[in-house]
Amino acid sequence: MPSSLRARSFVTLALLPALLIFLTFGIVPIIWSAYYGFFDWSGLGALKFVGLDNYEMMLQDPIFWRALKNNLILVASAIIGQVPIALLLALLLLKNSMFNRIIRSAVFMPMVLSTVVVGLIWGYIYQPQFGLLNTMLDMLGLDSWVRAWLSDPKVNMYAVSIPINWANIGPYLVIFIAALQNISSEVNDAAKIDGAVGFRKLFYVTLPIIWDTIIVTIILCISGSLKAFDHVIVMTGGGPAQSTELLATYMYNNSFTVYRYGYGSAVSTMIILISALLIGLNYFITKRRS
Repeated sequence: MPSSLRARSFVTLALLPALLIFLTFGIVPIIWSAYYGFFDWSGLGALKFVGLDNYEMMLQDPIFWRALKNNLILVASAIIGQVPIALLLALLLLKNSMFNRIIRSAVFMPMVLSTVVVGLIWGYIYQPQFGLLNTMLDMLGLDSWVRAWLSDPKVNMYAVSIPINWANIGPYLVIFIAALQNISSEVNDAAKIDGAVGFRKLFYVTLPIIWDTIIVTIILCISGSLKAFDHVIVMTGGGPAQSTELLATYMYNNSFTVYRYGYGSAVSTMIILISALLIGLNYFITKRRS
């Protein structure tokens, strides 16, 4: 057997267990969820086929559209906030000094914390009476800015997006540092000889080389924002009056609070479809840009 064929066979056998696990716990549940979305089912008893009725009810429910709007706010804030900040920090912390390693660890630390802990920390920061944010605003004489950040429908969704972005910058920082470190020294030397320094080097050399990495991080931002759940459940529970409801919390409430498992399965399928649509749109735009 040729050595190349043996190598491919070994790689295939090595990947097979992981592939089977992914199919069993990743793909199969998605297929089952899509199947249950066509039924009226409370989790017990017989399934009642209803066709597309669950999807029709979903599209007529204003809470669903509010949840979708809130998720799109999270997607926009993640793309505008997480990716540029992580890239900027990666450029500033690229050198492998002791100080930079400490800052990298500090930026990555929120990712290590439990999402419940992050939600509790920021819940106390936003607390109207004794929270850190309102206390600092009082000290700075900005009394007009003081408000109940998680209860005011005008700002609570934006307030919720801040801790979510704060907790997710770290992984993208690591991804960007790895991409920047993989740029060969010959490329940097050639850019320097050609006079490409500073912002000129950034826009004409560095960003084009790591553009595929940027596309991947944007895709991760989109998928992560559409499945956001823990932070919102801890800080607001989706309230008040569903003003911070997300698609994931909407699915959870319908599935495990009122026991509409068929409807909840339809919502989960819709989340996958919306995610695929946004990722495809991002791929189309960024590939045209590249």
